[in-house]
Amino acid sequence: MTFSEKVSKTGIIPVVVLNKVEDAVPLADALLKGGIDFMEITFRTECAADCISEISRKVPEMNVGAGTVLNVSQARLAVERGAGFIVSPGLDEETVRWAIENDIPVIPGAVTPTEIMKAVGLGLKVVKFFPADVYGGIKAIKALSAPFGQVRFLPTGGVSEANLKEFMENKSVAAVGGSWVCKKDDIAAHDWDKITKLSADAVKIIKEIRS
Repeated sequence: MTFSEKVSKTGIIPVVVLNKVEDAVPLADALLKGGIDFMEITFRTECAADCISEISRKVPEMNVGAGTVLNVSQARLAVERGAGFIVSPGLDEETVRWAIENDIPVIPGAVTPTEIMKAVGLGLKVVKFFPADVYGGIKAIKALSAPFGQVRFLPTGGVSEANLKEFMENKSVAAVGGSWVCKKDDIAAHDWDKITKLSADAVKIIKEIRS
């Protein structure tokens, strides 16, 4: 199974902001318990690389990647620490080329026809649509999927349990990126049961639609 097929099967990549390394493994376990085996650790905190390392070593069942990757140096560090994939908010061609050359799955942000054409030109088939709520959400994705039928989208930003069904019903959506299943407050409170429940609820909706 290819990386994109695995992502599509899971249907959701939680966008995770971690401020403490000790929260990394319990969070990964909570997501797995809820049926989610992908997570994107954002490079917005100083401990992001260490969190990726902890999860990749101690929770091998979890497909852990790095998010908010802005350049090659961040991508290289993330991969050295165990990241299995790279996600960027925008399209940095140098980072995309580095990832492809090193056989690392990469999902850059692309929301305009020009950006999507650049991504396609680099050989990519999945792009991040971010921030989805600002750039037209599912309505925009439907319009873009007409000229770019070979491209699948990872909408992130403004996706929630309330509109998850709407996104997942569109075949151009490979998966959604979401932080509602693991909010910073819930992580800080160590409310792992709540995170597991929110994850399970999301997985149930995705499976009902995809089946």
